[in-house]
Amino acid sequence: MNEKYTRLKLKMLLWVIVGTLITGAVGIFLLEVVVDGVLQDPIYRFFVWCAQTLFGQSAETADQLYQQYLRNNKQEILTLGTMVLMLIAFYIAMGRFTRWLDEIRTATRRLLYPGAEPVELPRELHPIQEDLNAIRQQLSAREEAAKETEQRKGDLVAFLAHDLKTPLTSVVGYLTLLRDDPGLTAEQRAKFTGIALDKAQRLEELLAEFFDISKMGLDSDAEEKVPIQLSMLLEQLADEFYPLFAEKHLTCVPQIQSHLVVRGDPDKLARVFDNVLRNAVSYSTPGGQVDIEAAAQGQYVEIAIRNQGLEIPEGELSNIFDKFYRLDAARSSRTGGAGLGLAIAKEIVELHQGTIRCESNGSLTSFVISLPLYKKEARHGLRRNRAGVSESK
Repeated sequence: MNEKYTRLKLKMLLWVIVGTLITGAVGIFLLEVVVDGVLQDPIYRFFVWCAQTLFGQSAETADQLYQQYLRNNKQEILTLGTMVLMLIAFYIAMGRFTRWLDEIRTATRRLLYPGAEPVELPRELHPIQEDLNAIRQQLSAREEAAKETEQRKGDLVAFLAHDLKTPLTSVVGYLTLLRDDPGLTAEQRAKFTGIALDKAQRLEELLAEFFDISKMGLDSDAEEKVPIQLSMLLEQLADEFYPLFAEKHLTCVPQIQSHLVVRGDPDKLARVFDNVLRNAVSYSTPGGQVDIEAAAQGQYVEIAIRNQGLEIPEGELSNIFDKFYRLDAARSSRTGGAGLGLAIAKEIVELHQGTIRCESNGSLTSFVISLPLYKKEARHGLRRNRAGVSESK
C-alpha cells in the first residue's frame, strides 16, 4: 500500500522543499538587496523622518534609535520575517493539500449515487482513485446482487404459492367429494382418501424444505461436530434408496473407499447426500445408472454422485446451488420439492469447510463434494454405530 502513494509523498516533499528554497531565497534577497543594499539609505531616511516629524525627535536621537532598534536587531528582524514567509509558503502548500481533500470528499460522495461516472482524481491521487473505483464497483455489484436476490425471493414465493395451491386444491376437492357424495363405494372412498393423503404429504414436504432453507445457519454451531464414518454412512444411504432406484429402474453402483472419516454433524451431512441422491433420482433417465464414488484425495475426501440424464447448460452450472434459482422456467413439481435441496446441501457443506460443485458432460451429470478428512482416526481406534458416527474404543 505504501508503494502506491510514493508519487503523492514525493509531490508533498517537493512542495516543502520548493517552499523552503523560495523562503530562503526571499530572505537572502531581503538581506542583501533590501536591508543592506539599495534600500538601506531610503529606509534609514524614512525612519529618521518619522522620528523627527511624528515624534519630535532630534536628528541625533533619531539616528540613535535607528541604530538601537533596527541596525542592532537586524538578524532578529530577518528571522521573524523569514518565519512569516515560511508560514505564508506553508499556507499556500496547505491550500494545495486541502484542494486534494476536497476532491477526495467530492469523489467519495459520488459513490452514493448509482450510475455515477467513474471517479477521476489528479495524477498524484491515482492510488486513491483506483481504490474508490474498486469500492464503487463492489457497491454496484452488491446492489445488483441484492436486487437479484429480491427478485429470486419473489420468484420463490410465487413458485411456493403455486406448488402449495395445487396439492391443497386437490386435498380440499377430494375431501369435499368424500363428504358430499354418500353414494361413493368403499373402493372409491379408499382411492380418494389415498390421493388426499398423498397431496397432504406433498404439502408437508414443501413446507419442510422451505423451513429448512430459512433456518439454515441459525443453528450452524449449535451441534457439536463428531467423527463420522463416512464410508458406512454412504453405504447405508445407498441401501435406503433402493426402493427409489427400483421405482425408476435405476442401477446404483457404489465405489466407496473404506475407513473414510470426517468430522461434522452426522444428521446434516446425511441430509446433504440425501438431497443430492434425490436430485439424481429425479433427473435420471429411467433404466439408467447412478454412481456413488468416495475416495481420499490428499487432505480431503471427495464424494462424486453421478447420474445419466439431460445435460445441464454450462451457463447454469454456477447458479444451480443458489437459494432462489430455478433451473427450468417451466419446471414441474413432479420432479421434487420446492427446488431448495441443492441450496440446503451447499449451506451444510460450506459449514463443514467443504465445497460442492456440479459438472455436466453430455448425458452424465456429476455432483462432487469435498470434505476435510479427520486425521485422528490414524492414531485412535474407532468403532462405528448404526448412524455412521465413529466412537473411541
